[in-house]
This record gives sequence, structure tokens and C-alpha cells, in this order.
Amino acid sequence: MPEQSTRTRSVAVAGGTIDLSWAGVTHTGRRREINQDALLASYPLFIVADGMGGHIGGEIASASTVDRLARMVEAGAVSPKIIEKALSHAVRDIASHPDTTDDGTGTTLTGLYLDLSDGPPQWVTLNIGDSRVYLMREGIIEQITTDHSVVQELMAAGRLSPEEAENHPYGNVITRAVGPSESVAPDYVRLDVVDGDRFVICSDGLTKELTDYGIQHFLVENADPADAVAAMMDAALENGGRDNITIIVLDVAVQSIDAARNAVVVGDSSPA
Repeated sequence: MPEQSTRTRSVAVAGGTIDLSWAGVTHTGRRREINQDALLASYPLFIVADGMGGHIGGEIASASTVDRLARMVEAGAVSPKIIEKALSHAVRDIASHPDTTDDGTGTTLTGLYLDLSDGPPQWVTLNIGDSRVYLMREGIIEQITTDHSVVQELMAAGRLSPEEAENHPYGNVITRAVGPSESVAPDYVRLDVVDGDRFVICSDGLTKELTDYGIQHFLVENADPADAVAAMMDAALENGGRDNITIIVLDVAVQSIDAARNAVVVGDSSPA
């Protein structure tokens, strides 16, 4: 695995600065022949995509989606409307690719971006599928995104316990993805910008091998994002590495800004 380095960015906002540091890594794992995951960690957008469908279909889907979103970042604007336009272009790219199959080619998409467009700065998470965004705040980890999966729906209906979900035969079946349908919109969650927050964005290749508390352990033990992603990756591979694994760790430091508050806004909502 290539050695990772931590990147940094200071963002000037009214009343102070937001200092960001992050690192990301992706790995094929121990049992797959190719890596169908892709990532983008380019301020202000940090995302992970986990492809599916055929031998290389998933690789096409995740790469096409990340490419369209990278172009959006390069153009200098990120918003739900622009994200969804980029995803519509990605769906067409996937469908028209000469190597796309009819095996349900698509990809998950999960991540967050920093929104400075209106009022105090906020994070906006976006999610399609079962990759995840975690937030560790004041030593406590919480999954912010909600999986779009058969298992999650069964759990929400009270028909499946978390313990039963771990080995459920439909554990890999997702109910929403970029690619199989013409139009799909992410779920969005807005979060306040709080000093000391640490985000983990990951594909399910990590959560198949590490529990939430395992992820928290490696965050606590590794202050530097590059060290944290390396430690998690090593542990996931040691625990089996049954799938492709992709991890981004993003740290937040707030300097003299009144926008640092304590509450997390929980629940899906579509930002204006």
C-alpha cells in the first residue's frame, strides 16, 4: 500500500478560519481481483464511491461518478443542485460506456462538503447506497448517513436485529445506487462546523472488517489523518480484507469562530 500523506487547507470565514487536514486511501483487499472503489478528496468535497455490476462494471461506474464530481469541484461550485446534475451526467456516462454490462452496473456515493454559501459555514453530507460517513465528536462516534440497503430496511422495520444483520444473506444488497436508474438524488444531512470534529468516509469494505468502536479506537490512537487511515487499512486487511476498502479521514480545527456549536442536525433533509 502506498505511503499516505496528510493534506491541509485553511479556509477563511467570517470571524476566523477553519483548518482542515485529511488523508485518503483505497485498496483492492485480499479477495478481489480489481478495485471497484474510487475516492475524491479535494476541498470542499470528500467522497467515496463503491462500484457494482459485472467484472469491470463497478469500476466504470465509480470512476465515472468521481470524474463528474471532480469536474464540478474544478469548476468552483458545489451544491445539491449541481451535484445532482453531475450525477445525471455520470449515469449517462455509465450507460454509454462500451464495457458497461446489463448486470446492474452502478455505484454507491457517500461523503460531505463544506458549504459557505449562506450564513454560518456548515457541513453537508450526501449519501446513496451503503458506504458511510461517521463523525467522532468529543470522543463519541456516530454514523451520520443511513444505509440504503435491504438489511437496513429490515432493521428499521424491527424485523432484524443488528446481530442478525451482520451475517444476513442479503447483506450486500443495496436499494439505491448511481447508475441503474435515470435519476437518483442523495440524502442530505446538515451539520454544524465544530472544532475537533473528525470524519471518516468509507466503503463497506471497511465496515465489514471493523466495528464502529474499532473505527473509533484507531481515530483515538492516531491523531494524524494519514496515520489513522493507514492503521484502519492494516486492521481491515488483517481481519480478512474481503472486499475493496476505501477510507478518508478528515479533521476539523476551528479558530475564533462563533459558528462552532455543539448540536448535530440529525435526519435527512434536502438543503436549499
